[in-house]
Amino acid sequence: MAACGADPESPAWRELARVTDTAARADPSVARLWPGCEARGQPVEAARWQQLAQALGELASRDPATRQALTEWLRNYPDPGPTLPGLASTPSGSGPTSPAAEPMAPAPPASAPTTSGPAPEPPAAVPTSPVPDPAPAPPAPAMTANLISGSSVLHGPSVQARDIHGGVHFHPSAATAPPPRHPVPRQLPPVTARFIGREADRQALDALRAERSAHAPQVLVVTGLAGVGKTSFAAHWLHEHADSFPDGQLYADLGAQNTATEDGPVSPATVLEAFLIALGASSVPSGTAQRSALWRSTTSGLRLAVLLDSAFTAAQVRPLLLGTPTGLTMVTSRNNLTGLRLDGASVHRLEGLPAASAVELLAVGGGTRVAREPASAREVVRLCGRLPLAVALASAQLALRPHRSVSALADSLSRGRGAVDTLRVDGEAVMRTALDMSYDVLPGASRALYRRMGLLPADRHDLSLLAALAADVEEPGGEGAGEERPGEKGVDSAEAADIAVGALVESNLLEETGPGIYRFHDLVQPHARRLGEELEDPGRRERTLRRFVDWCLSTAASAEGILTPSHRLAGHDLPAGTTPATPFDGPEEALTWLDTHRNGLMGAVRLSARLGWHSSCWRLTDLMWPLFLRLRPSEMWIEAHRLGLEAARRSGSRQGEGRMLTSGAIGLRDAGRHREAADWYRQALETATADGDVRQQAQALSGLGHVALLAHRLDEARGHFEHALRLRESIGYRRGAALTRRRLGETALAAGDLATAAEQLRRAGTELDALGETYEATRVLALLGHVLDRAGDPDGDPGGGVRRLREALARFRAGEARSEHWEARCLEWLGQAAETRGDREESVRHYEAARALLRRLSPEDALRLDDRLRQR
Repeated sequence: MAACGADPESPAWRELARVTDTAARADPSVARLWPGCEARGQPVEAARWQQLAQALGELASRDPATRQALTEWLRNYPDPGPTLPGLASTPSGSGPTSPAAEPMAPAPPASAPTTSGPAPEPPAAVPTSPVPDPAPAPPAPAMTANLISGSSVLHGPSVQARDIHGGVHFHPSAATAPPPRHPVPRQLPPVTARFIGREADRQALDALRAERSAHAPQVLVVTGLAGVGKTSFAAHWLHEHADSFPDGQLYADLGAQNTATEDGPVSPATVLEAFLIALGASSVPSGTAQRSALWRSTTSGLRLAVLLDSAFTAAQVRPLLLGTPTGLTMVTSRNNLTGLRLDGASVHRLEGLPAASAVELLAVGGGTRVAREPASAREVVRLCGRLPLAVALASAQLALRPHRSVSALADSLSRGRGAVDTLRVDGEAVMRTALDMSYDVLPGASRALYRRMGLLPADRHDLSLLAALAADVEEPGGEGAGEERPGEKGVDSAEAADIAVGALVESNLLEETGPGIYRFHDLVQPHARRLGEELEDPGRRERTLRRFVDWCLSTAASAEGILTPSHRLAGHDLPAGTTPATPFDGPEEALTWLDTHRNGLMGAVRLSARLGWHSSCWRLTDLMWPLFLRLRPSEMWIEAHRLGLEAARRSGSRQGEGRMLTSGAIGLRDAGRHREAADWYRQALETATADGDVRQQAQALSGLGHVALLAHRLDEARGHFEHALRLRESIGYRRGAALTRRRLGETALAAGDLATAAEQLRRAGTELDALGETYEATRVLALLGHVLDRAGDPDGDPGGGVRRLREALARFRAGEARSEHWEARCLEWLGQAAETRGDREESVRHYEAARALLRRLSPEDALRLDDRLRQR
């Protein structure tokens, strides 16, 4: 070590530093003994090296990783050169643990006494005259001994002595010379100079690497969809960590992308042969098992990185795994290779690039055009699914056509087959080819499910829906003839769907986003749709779409029954045999389902309108009422009711027409389209009056009153509400009467009559609580809290208004009454209450929280809060 320390720039010094780092993981105190930067420009004291050597030797006796690293260093640097003065020489080589050798010194004359101490210097000349009796010999020094104990290891010849004068030289024979080192392969694929993004993924891999065991080999799997950049990312990461693998980096393409050809994936035996030859093996056994055993023996103790690219299965990878904890095996695959987890593998899923990084990649070919058209650039990367391959192809198209605008490219990708078929290299649609290959190796039932899922206008798929789709078994003669069918061999449709879905998730064509909920990647959906349109016959396509709409109807009806049971439309129960609904465990789960599946539900409404399924169109829109009421998606609300109104009229349903008019008018009112909302309410009133439907008349009158209230026509509003209240009380509609009293309370609040407002709201709240109307009662509680706070808590209950507001806020945030819209209203009112008390900090906190919600729910209200916050 002292000899190596003479040159801090030498490889031996650097390797010894890595040995110390390895040891410091087991015992951090070792790190303090390493000279480090202090050694540069001045020699290190011999005692420092002796302390480090002793610490490493002791630690190697109990830590395998330290022992392995130290043994390797001693093997790699067998002859460090002349020994520094004052130190015994212990050159490295290879040899067993043994007692210390006897001191090497010149032999004394035959007549000279032999002592146990150091040999005396020989006289200058031997006298020829008689020699007088010698003087009495001095007493012999105490016996000294140097012992090698424990599990310390000495490699090669050694000397132990108290004092050495002159030099000590070793002349090993050819037979004891160290064996030649194996070749150091550097086979990783070349990397590009520009590598954009992936910082979070790099850090994730660094963290997994740091968690490695000191006793077991490490395997890292990088998985993801075709085109996500797995190979490029893995190669970059390994190049960055090249210093950690001084014995080399091996690479093999396992050929999973070639499974559609007759060659198929590369066999482990072929890869093992290439690896062994690269490491200098003179001969290679013929069998896979023998090659695998030789592979583990050859690589034992080597700090080697192995990149196995495009793996197909865990079984293909397993014979290629290293058997030493000093190395690393990294595997990339379009499949998750779940089986490798049993071998201790860690799996990292690679997603698309962050949006900003994807735009940066697009600018490589698009140049300043990307900066000039940022919105179009974001749309291009969205259409490319933020996959590096697709974005790079789009960037190449911009580079090849320097006068083409980014918006023109976005328009091109949004038409027809989209990016999957539009982006090409040398005429080949590479993304489509890659997805075709992933599809081709799926089991038959998974291919069928993939095609049918592609036909659906949805971005989320429940397992209960997929079970219904899987129940439509393949028929002889069609695409997939001869495939194993769902329901065969004692497997029911739910189990068959679960198995088929598992294969799609394993191949990264489908992603699980929640318990039993799945989604396609943005680029996979168009591919699945194309296959469904091309390979499913018209009859099966229609059955698939019908089952999807029926499932939406049954599950939305279940959610309505839990969240707004009073809204149920009598006489319109779904027929027996309708596709089973997804089960719900309470109101919060039902509302979460509506939120998660809102796009799929709207897709089913549009699909029903397009295919002429008129009853399904307006019924589904009506059943989605809890979604519109609680989550307030204004544009979707209006579009669905426009389609539903047209469908109800086409189907001849007067009841459906009235429901679409009153519910749709609320959406128009919430969107600020008051004039159009009033027109819809008037149409609803005329229809209900002609049909003698008192309940619908009251609903239309209440709506007209609310529009007048928003326009601050308070007398007109009060007149409509009082008329609606009389009608509802006349038919014993207690819930409706309570809701009308709430509106009368709001009207009194707008007029500044806080006492009347509080009275009406208390009566409404008491009735709604008695009816078990949790959501509506909570709305009234919030309004009453606001009124009491405005009135200065007139009931002798200081803080009663704020207390009610806080209680309502907690209810709106979770549970049966959850509503982001009303959560924002409570926060704003709490902000006003704090402002009135002079608590500026609390008011700002509440206003900012309300604004964050309203930016998504109601941008106009968010701007109003912006103005209020600027005034603080």
